[in-house]
Amino acid sequence: MAERADDRLVRLLGLVAFLDGAGPVRVEELAERFGVTPRQVREDVDALWVSGTPGYMPDDLIDFDAFSLDGGLVSITQTRGMTRPLRLGTREAVALVAALRAMHASPAVQADRRRAGVVASALDKLSAATGEAASAVDVELAGEGDPQVVAAVTEALSAGRRLHLRYVNAADVTSERDVDPARLVTQDGAMYLVAWCLRAGGRRTFRLDRVLAARVLDDAAADHGLAAEGADEDVWASVADARAPSATLVLASAARWVAEEVPAESVRDLPDGSVEVRLRVTNPAWLRRLLLANAPDVVSVSPPQVAEEVAALARDALAAYGRTANP
Repeated sequence: MAERADDRLVRLLGLVAFLDGAGPVRVEELAERFGVTPRQVREDVDALWVSGTPGYMPDDLIDFDAFSLDGGLVSITQTRGMTRPLRLGTREAVALVAALRAMHASPAVQADRRRAGVVASALDKLSAATGEAASAVDVELAGEGDPQVVAAVTEALSAGRRLHLRYVNAADVTSERDVDPARLVTQDGAMYLVAWCLRAGGRRTFRLDRVLAARVLDDAAADHGLAAEGADEDVWASVADARAPSATLVLASAARWVAEEVPAESVRDLPDGSVEVRLRVTNPAWLRRLLLANAPDVVSVSPPQVAEEVAALARDALAAYGRTANP
């Protein structure tokens, strides 16, 4: 899967902070510590070498010992203030207080005692440092789906109980199923329940505003190892299935965002500037909508039947417009 830009930014800042206190470190050790390849560490160093403070003249840039790097050691010689403690203005601190209060009130955090404790601790410290300005902040979250559904899901997660769901998927197909809930995650403004579906016998992700009804059952939820996979994981990755059929898309450079936001098995830059993305298709309707919405930037699609299905949908839509314009 292509790395998200925000994930790389966090790692780059982490590299600067770690190297500033650790001194020269071998490339392989850094790779193991940050969970990347030695090649990626060298690419990160190259990116940091041309980064710095406004002005971007040589004296404004982060610097490394080039001779050490040739020998496999990474030694930072100038951090350009990147490791100084963060100082917030009142407006910035209040904005963070508001964000933390919203996070603490969200079902995804309330359903996980450990996460709720971490957020509450950070909120208390920041509120104390901000003083009276923090007391003026009042946050009320808009609802995410049916409040009764949210309450039932949160209760099941907190109590470790099984759930019965009535769910409508993206293709408008309604089903009922029992699931063992693992965690709530949010992405792109939507909330998702990651759970083990007993009917499917596997991991599934349910968008909360598509859950029509939820009921907490008396049975205890079994541990399928889903909660330990990481709460920050991209939600699309949680619906990827190695048994699902694959599709290969060639997209113009303007649609490269697809490679960053969708779990891809492989991403390859092509000489003409386009990008080839290979992915698993667990929801054909979702893929058809993706291709229709980005049709001007789709260069090719395989297998051919996927392209044929999308073309047929586009023709039907155009025909419908024609019938509307000429009743």
